[in-house]
Amino acid sequence: MDNVTKFLWWQFEQPARLWALVVIPLLVIAYIVVLQLRKRRGIRYTNTGIVGAVVPNRRQWRRHVAVAMALCSLAAITGAWAVPVGDVKVPRERATIVLVLDISQSMMATDVSPSRLAAEKDAATKFVAALPAQYNVSVVTLSGHPNTLVPPTTDRAPVNQGIKTLELADGTAIASSIDVGLEALKQAPAGDDGKQAPGLMVLLSDGSETGGGDPVASADKAKQQNVPIYTIAFGTQNGYVDLDGQRFNVAPDTDMLKRIADASSGKALDAASASQLDDVYKTLTSDVGYETAHTEVTAQWALYSLAFGVVAALGAVSMATRWP
Repeated sequence: MDNVTKFLWWQFEQPARLWALVVIPLLVIAYIVVLQLRKRRGIRYTNTGIVGAVVPNRRQWRRHVAVAMALCSLAAITGAWAVPVGDVKVPRERATIVLVLDISQSMMATDVSPSRLAAEKDAATKFVAALPAQYNVSVVTLSGHPNTLVPPTTDRAPVNQGIKTLELADGTAIASSIDVGLEALKQAPAGDDGKQAPGLMVLLSDGSETGGGDPVASADKAKQQNVPIYTIAFGTQNGYVDLDGQRFNVAPDTDMLKRIADASSGKALDAASASQLDDVYKTLTSDVGYETAHTEVTAQWALYSLAFGVVAALGAVSMATRWP
């Protein structure tokens, strides 16, 4: 893709072939000349009513549309011949996904039925099951002392078991959890080519940073390592927990999580119920399962040519049935 040349809004690997497009204005000129000749020939009729019956002006647009579509088809197939390239979404062959799951005390809140923690476990298990089998998955706990519960592996059994055994703990050290997640990525096994699979992080939290770290600074570090962070703000603004005889509001810090996502070139999402969390994970399955690749899109241009050609053919058939 190094020898790509931009022409107007598109890029081509063989731009010299676009010189074939010069035939299009020549055909346009030829078409105009033919129309003028037909017009002059029509003047020979002494009865203008006959001319109107033979060549009704109100139907001329069909001919023009058919010709225009034929020329567009020719332009599109020429573009296909020049080997166009563009950005398209293609399935990721390999990836390492770190699930950073909040287990702080606020996850006992029941504003999400049956509880935030139970809903988190269920949705995370479904998410893992939907990922391609060749993806590595790691589980990192988000609490006052984050740790790698399950290192990156393609074996889903320890991942599911790790999610199942999550238990509540004190604290919400978001910055430290990101740092631990980045370290976990380094444990991912290399592929057959000896290279590491691209990594990304999915961080679910229902609270604010309580560990004294700077989550945005950690997110910047993730960006430097090409690791986007997809954040999920989980819970409602009215969620609460009772601890030591006191009631505490445990609304998710959506602003902080969005800044983390933005700083790492990820995406910020939110869910206020178990069903919404399932939907969020379904969205993430699509996002993490594909990547943008700069590749050849000849087939796309060939399809454009076919579509224009079909319209041109329909126009020609329409005129043929009206002009036996």
